[in-house]
Amino acid sequence: MDIFGNLVNGIAGVLTPTNLLFLCVGVLVGMFVGAIPGLGPSAGLAILLPLTFGLDPTTAIIMLAAVYYGAMYGGTITSVLINTPGDSASVPATLEGYPLARQGRAGPALIIAAVGSFVAGTIAVVILTIAAPLMAGLASSFGPPELFLLIVIGLLTLVVLVGRNWLRGLLSVVLGFAIGTVGIDVGGGQQRYTFGSTELINGVDFIPVAIGLFGLGEILWTLYRGGHREGAADITLSRRSGPFWPTRQEWRESRGPILRGTPLGFVLGVIPGAGATVASLISYSMEKGLSKRPDRFGKGAMEGLAGPEAANNSASTGAMVPLLTLGIPGSASTAVLLGGFLMWGLQPGPLLMRDNPDFAWGLIASMYLGNVMLLVVNIFCIPLFASVTRVPFRTLAPLIIVLCAFGTFAVNASVVEVGIMFVCGVLGFFMRMYGLSPAATVIALVLGPIAEETLRQSLLVSGGGLGIFLERTPSLILLAIMALLLAAPAIGPASKRAFTRLSPSLRKKDSQEATRD
Repeated sequence: MDIFGNLVNGIAGVLTPTNLLFLCVGVLVGMFVGAIPGLGPSAGLAILLPLTFGLDPTTAIIMLAAVYYGAMYGGTITSVLINTPGDSASVPATLEGYPLARQGRAGPALIIAAVGSFVAGTIAVVILTIAAPLMAGLASSFGPPELFLLIVIGLLTLVVLVGRNWLRGLLSVVLGFAIGTVGIDVGGGQQRYTFGSTELINGVDFIPVAIGLFGLGEILWTLYRGGHREGAADITLSRRSGPFWPTRQEWRESRGPILRGTPLGFVLGVIPGAGATVASLISYSMEKGLSKRPDRFGKGAMEGLAGPEAANNSASTGAMVPLLTLGIPGSASTAVLLGGFLMWGLQPGPLLMRDNPDFAWGLIASMYLGNVMLLVVNIFCIPLFASVTRVPFRTLAPLIIVLCAFGTFAVNASVVEVGIMFVCGVLGFFMRMYGLSPAATVIALVLGPIAEETLRQSLLVSGGGLGIFLERTPSLILLAIMALLLAAPAIGPASKRAFTRLSPSLRKKDSQEATRD
């Protein structure tokens, strides 16, 4: 069946009272989660994932996907109103949104962000609808060597992009690999690092690790920074505090950044490890470079808000491409979604869209409807969601900790897993303190066992020889990409130094030519 027919069937599957109800619940919950400083999409999904246990897989993934892109916008609310990003992808919104709020333009800023998110999300879903089947068809020809190299590329991207020190990124990834080795050795059947515990024979479950690192770890980090000593934010968002709708000039200023940020975000979202944070920061830098008045940036430039908001929402949709077609999460949030797939007995990859079309196309179709619902909720319920920021963190923290423990226990009724969750929460706190990446650890935890299995399969086929990775054209292309990623840390600083040395002579030459003219 063609793409259009599959999409129509997917929309028909979503348009049931139950699925529409959970879609609406997901959007609302996502907005609330995103509006709570210190959480974000990854933490929200990790905490809520156990609560979907027992639901129909299609209904569950529709709700979780709605939480995912709803939380992406929810972080913008706190960024604009109280200068506190809900997650790292919302940092550019603090740079421009908060100055606009102080000028009495909070309403227009939030509406521009909502419209930019809607436009970018809708265009990105259209691209996803076309790209996912094509990518799945291409990926179906991949063997174990290509899949192993793809995973290595995703992990290398994480290592290169985590902070300024690639050693921290490497340590974060190795930590995830280490947790993933616990359990039964796939090849020999021996127990590894179980310490005699029958609970660990099947390995460390993904859910307590994700909830601990993202949920509890973020709470402990916020408490360490003194969030519990802060009172409720004094926020007023009404027509008396300034015009609620953007002016024509602000619409014109935002149109170009939204259209530029959308494809940029989607492409970066497809790359495992890049994600919404990188997309929003690159979009912000690009808009500042293209602006005729870059001095306005940092003081309330609407285009500096619109472009990154479009980019990070488009990136969140782009991250679905490697998840659905390769079984490789493109971001921390999609790593949590991958855990949900596996919990429901579904294996994302090249065969998902063929073997489970109702599930795959129901998810894609729900994103069309979810973007429309998100726009309506955003515009008409902005004051309601802004009220979440008035709740003191000392009230929210205990509730979230209890929810983390309850959600972990609800999956397998295991006290050991609750203990693992608390240990991972402390680990996540120290990772944040020393600049490591919990997101890289979670993605490596998911991809580690897959990498081990595909490597074993490749070596069994080749009789233990590594030449199998050089036999096919796709493998050679992937190896070339790996070489570029490995060279990136050296090429970047070298090119920057060369440009710095070259720029004074270029400016001198330009001034001489101007003098002659």
